[in-house]
Amino acid sequence: MELIIGNKNYSSWSLRGWLMLAAFDIKFKETRLQLDTESFYSALKNVDCADKVPVLVDGEITVWDSLAICEYVSETYLDGRGWPENRAARAEARAIAAEMHSGFFGVRNEMPMNCRAKRRIEASEAAMKDVARIDEIWSSCRERIADQGPWLFGEFSIADVMYAPVVSRFETYGVAVSEASHAYMQSVLDHPKMQEWIEAGKQETEIVEADEAGVEV
Repeated sequence: MELIIGNKNYSSWSLRGWLMLAAFDIKFKETRLQLDTESFYSALKNVDCADKVPVLVDGEITVWDSLAICEYVSETYLDGRGWPENRAARAEARAIAAEMHSGFFGVRNEMPMNCRAKRRIEASEAAMKDVARIDEIWSSCRERIADQGPWLFGEFSIADVMYAPVVSRFETYGVAVSEASHAYMQSVLDHPKMQEWIEAGKQETEIVEADEAGVEV
């Protein structure tokens, strides 16, 4: 099984596909492409996808969307364990994962993932509204099930995979969140596979100017 990703420092969607496989100890071959280059698009020409990463190639099956990759991996390799076992929790986890997948454009546009940086930006009202909603999601989940484990639904799940790049963004831009959310962020940042990804991102030398937002602090 092969996972095609972009730069680890910048590619938030790639992190989701990679973390889903790595955190659940599923063996795969990693192919990293440099974003926004001729070689990037040339390499994807022979893959049945939307010219975006990540792309998962498993035999004759190709999956090219982060959330779809998570669902495929959960169904095929984890007997559904990518989602919480409890039906109500599973429904909520799917809802907040979908909310991340389809929204929060203020945070996405103004706080691009940049693992190796510490930056400051002047966030818009829209971005701060996104921050407040994300903080609400994290703190609400954690306060309700704090005794069941450090993750949004106790055990590590696709919901955590979907929000991991947001944790990285908030760390980069010094975003203030509630105590419960801050504790959750630390759990994500301390995850061995998350640390592995961040360290690899720090070692990259390529620069994507569009993702170098804000000023250094």
